[in-house]
Amino acid sequence: MAKILLTAGPTRAFIDDVRYLTNASSGRMAKALAEAALARGHGVTIVSGPVQVAYPRKARVIPVVTTAEMLAACRGAVAGVDGVIAAAAPCDFEPVRRAPGKIPRTGTGLTLKLAPTTDVIATLARQRRPGQWFVAFALEPGADPRRACAKITAKNCDLIVVNDVSALESAQNAVAVYDAHHALVGAKRASKRAVAGWLLRLIEQRLAGRTGS
Repeated sequence: MAKILLTAGPTRAFIDDVRYLTNASSGRMAKALAEAALARGHGVTIVSGPVQVAYPRKARVIPVVTTAEMLAACRGAVAGVDGVIAAAAPCDFEPVRRAPGKIPRTGTGLTLKLAPTTDVIATLARQRRPGQWFVAFALEPGADPRRACAKITAKNCDLIVVNDVSALESAQNAVAVYDAHHALVGAKRASKRAVAGWLLRLIEQRLAGRTGS
């Protein structure tokens, strides 16, 4: 059976010590994936941003808040796993400067200068050891396959799971999975629990030679 590193939930990009940028990722898909993986005998480590869901007790959970913390935690765990499923939605941008305390309210508004964060899954995939596999999630408006396929190349992953923004905070999901050659290898519309079970089986079939034993 495989040892799987699973990223989950959103991250936060702090404007000051009180306010932050984030997104609506709930962690439900990652929870379903963890449950499906454990049910199939795999070991699971979850690196999760702030969520309200309760992850399975049999999983090792590493809580983080920022994208930088998620990357650091993943770097510390990735060497000991067979594969990575990046279901998290880390912030892509963060304020160039985090203001101390609380920025006072004024009548003139507030302008933020944002810089890109480090891409977690792309960074991990560049440092892969022989035999490791990487599966990324891509949340795209309209589940655009062109943007998703561009991402799988840029992130150096083996599979990419594309879903629409309707998946956020929903118990349902509709996904399409593409391989590194941009070929569609499967699609599923169902509850997140059913999608997770289907996806784990697909990963086992497609990456079976690299999942460990």
